Amino acid sequence: MCDGVLWDMDGTLLDTEKLWDVAVRELSEHLGGPMSDETREATIGASSANALAVVFDSLGLDKKPAALAEAKAWLFARVGELFGAGLEWRPGARDALQAARDLGARTALVTNTERVLTEPALDVLGRGFFDATVCGDEVSDGKPSPEPYARGAALLGLRPEQCLAIEDSPTGAASATAAGCRVLVVPGVALVDEAPRRVLRTSLVGLTTAEFARVWESAEAAR
Repeated sequence: MCDGVLWDMDGTLLDTEKLWDVAVRELSEHLGGPMSDETREATIGASSANALAVVFDSLGLDKKPAALAEAKAWLFARVGELFGAGLEWRPGARDALQAARDLGARTALVTNTERVLTEPALDVLGRGFFDATVCGDEVSDGKPSPEPYARGAALLGLRPEQCLAIEDSPTGAASATAAGCRVLVVPGVALVDEAPRRVLRTSLVGLTTAEFARVWESAEAAR
């Protein structure tokens, strides 16, 4: 069985992608124009730097450091307001977190969301479910780079190959795969392709300890 479980947050454990959707679309309007669905999809699961670059490019804006910093501050303030109004769990997520604990696996939260927004989310999730956390501003290169998942495994004293990553987005799944993790994908608002060492599941509902073992074995067989 896996020694570590590495959890994504937005869209996987918490139903926050709809909040980010509101905020990034409002940011686009604030910067000069509406956001297309294609642009929005390109921001899903991205680091703040990558998401802002996508938005600026879509509007034909010059990516000057000061302008990016101002847009980031605007976006984070809006997301903070939305988070403060209440965060909802994804179906089955709370029970799945407990099941991972019942396995005896070490666990980490690995998110592209930066620490200032992750902290209030951890208050909802329960800090006791995680032995370590990795946020987007604590790595030099966020997802889809393998660095976040490699760091998450290292903080648990493990290699990525010993860990199961649980993701909802193409960006996050690519990061975990590149790091060397087996990956369970529960797609959210964006489709995620099949790939080696990757298992797709429609929901976290029913992810018991026995199901964790089946997913782990199935991911190894998916080559």
